[in-house]
Amino acid sequence: MQKSGRGEVAAAAGFPAPALPDGETASVYRDVDRLSHALFAAFTAGISPISLLQAWQDWLLHLSASPGKQAEVSTKAVEKVARLSDFLFRCAFAMGTAAPTITPLPQDRRFQHHGWQAFPFNAVQQAFLLSQQWWHNATTGLPGVTRRHERLVEFYSRQILDTVSPSNFPALNPEVIDRTFRKNGANFVNGANNLVDDLLRLADGKPPAGAENFRPGIEVAATPGEVIFQNELIELIRYAPMTDAVKEEPVLIVPAWIMKYYILDLSPRNSLVRYLVQSGYTVFCISWRNPGSEQAGVSLDDYRRLGVMAAMDAIGETTGSSRVHGVGYCLGGTLLSIAASAMARDGDERLASLSLFAAQVDFEEPGELGLFVDESQITLLEDVMWVEGTLDQRRMAGAFQMLRSQDLVWSRIVREYLLGDRAPMTDLMAWNADSTRMPSRMQSEYLRQLYLDNDLVEGRFCVEERPVHLEDIRAPVFAVGTETDHVAPWRSVFKLTYLFDTDIDFVLTSGGHNAGIVSEPGHPGRSFRRLSCRHADIRPSADEWARDATVAYGSWWPAWLEWLNRHSGREVAADRSGATGGLKAICAAPGTYVLER
Repeated sequence: MQKSGRGEVAAAAGFPAPALPDGETASVYRDVDRLSHALFAAFTAGISPISLLQAWQDWLLHLSASPGKQAEVSTKAVEKVARLSDFLFRCAFAMGTAAPTITPLPQDRRFQHHGWQAFPFNAVQQAFLLSQQWWHNATTGLPGVTRRHERLVEFYSRQILDTVSPSNFPALNPEVIDRTFRKNGANFVNGANNLVDDLLRLADGKPPAGAENFRPGIEVAATPGEVIFQNELIELIRYAPMTDAVKEEPVLIVPAWIMKYYILDLSPRNSLVRYLVQSGYTVFCISWRNPGSEQAGVSLDDYRRLGVMAAMDAIGETTGSSRVHGVGYCLGGTLLSIAASAMARDGDERLASLSLFAAQVDFEEPGELGLFVDESQITLLEDVMWVEGTLDQRRMAGAFQMLRSQDLVWSRIVREYLLGDRAPMTDLMAWNADSTRMPSRMQSEYLRQLYLDNDLVEGRFCVEERPVHLEDIRAPVFAVGTETDHVAPWRSVFKLTYLFDTDIDFVLTSGGHNAGIVSEPGHPGRSFRRLSCRHADIRPSADEWARDATVAYGSWWPAWLEWLNRHSGREVAADRSGATGGLKAICAAPGTYVLER
């Protein structure tokens, strides 16, 4: 990040400045573009409208040149009008109730209230669902449109329709009307109070209401331990043993740096860290620093070198163990896979096993999140980061919320502002609001090399100027995908079963990207399916396996623990002395980096 460039921009804008060489003049022009784009991004929630316009242009031009598709969508429109007319006709002879002509998708919970089955609300609901179906027909299946542009147009048409859903309007929502009559309008008063409170917190940069009741080190991230190593990027936490004997191989957890580490150490009842410690493991966890503009030049390889590798060196010095179980969650799993590939290439055999939770290594099909990653979008984000030095996770909040706008945006608006109900804060919700920043260089490299170019799978990703290959990894792998993951879709995660030339156990668990991983024993409604493959076995296709796999009810944690035990050695006496080998304990867990804002 060049501060002098902004001064040159000022000169280019009309202030007196000396003549510049051609190269520096070109840099000034580029700096003007960067500032302009960064300002523009402030009004678009960090989303590139140019990328969207290109998609709509592609769709519209091909539609205009396809009379057959035009006739098809016209016929579909007539059919849907006929279906709605038939529904209204049947309602007229059934006292306002009739069997619906179309039902909401299983994940659509907007119309669950019984009032939507009565006239006229059922008519409004049916009209909306038929319109939604027609737009899906119109935006998909058009020959000539690129696959990505088709998905973009379909995705954004769905977002637009979600904004005009009848459930969002008080006069059209029978649940809101019923609540208003029963509460004499008090729901709107409560909703207005909720809205004002949220706006004030947003203006002051405060977390959502109730998040203050989940403080790291007290209510969450409370598993006892101490920071034994610190550098400019990480704090390494060693958790105190809770058993008399422990496995000789310690566990290193590498969380994602896009959020705070304690997703795996929430409340004591659902802490994966505590579960491991109570099961007889010595557990270490990386707590990433929340970087500021001074860390703008930190690279993706710095995260590997100063993060994963530095932590493994510290663990070896502390415990004397030559083998470590590596556990990576989300982006941390991707980074751990890169580190493991480099270690395998260089003959470093310290990894006893590799566990990857909701972590992608192949980004060819990254799901709907990939809709926000193209050259236009990345360039816009890079220009924002050039100005600020980092990318604040809140800059991407708009994109993440759009992935599940029904649940994260519109349903919340109806519940909290129209019905006047404030959803109780949970530890997971409070963690999700504890956002972080990402260094500009690292984020640019990550998006370009992995998401955009898929260099890791295609053999172009280099560590220390030499390419790494996932198939070099020989450590056994345990991978977890979650059924409703919008960040790392399970079919994309499943691809690692084809890429690792080693023994692999793959688990598909119910839940989403976060809730599916935080799935402690006793959690209601949890289930999972499991695939075990030896390195020479033929791997099935994802859909065929998922269709035929046996469903086990309950948490997947015990299955993973059993797998971890099989790949561990003997037990040794737990070290309760607090000694840290050649390292000196710095402070108590959860450390200081997790508290940085």
